[in-house]
Amino acid sequence: MEIMLAYDHSRNARIALEAVKEMFGAIKPSVTLISVIEDPGSATAGADEMFKEQYAEQKAGVDAAAAELMAAGFPSKVVVAEGDARKMILRACDERKPNLLVMARHSHKPDGNFITRRLDALVEEFDHMTFGSVSAFLARRVQCPLLIVPTGSD
Repeated sequence: MEIMLAYDHSRNARIALEAVKEMFGAIKPSVTLISVIEDPGSATAGADEMFKEQYAEQKAGVDAAAAELMAAGFPSKVVVAEGDARKMILRACDERKPNLLVMARHSHKPDGNFITRRLDALVEEFDHMTFGSVSAFLARRVQCPLLIVPTGSD
């Protein structure tokens, strides 16, 4: 069995990681962690530095999650993509054909400080109004079963 886990090293992704370990611990399926880094959308040098920092932090987080899975007996690998999370996860599923895609449900408990939470809330609201959430997008398009893990009370 092959599971693909959408993982961005956020609080919600860690909840989904724990759910995979708990639900599938008896059978120890192979897990591919897909982590997507979104381009900040600016051509400035500051945006390049921000992207590099985000990439390094997220890559370290997904590598640590893969190591955690491997220590628990799950064969694991990491796929890092750049671009729109919805499209990159869909493409990875189309190419790799996992038996199950697992991701966390959206939560109003973002990581970070007050300013980060406010910015995240504004961006999330805009995304929801214009595109819908990542899980809603994938639920309509992905060609494998999708497990959306609840992330606690919002």
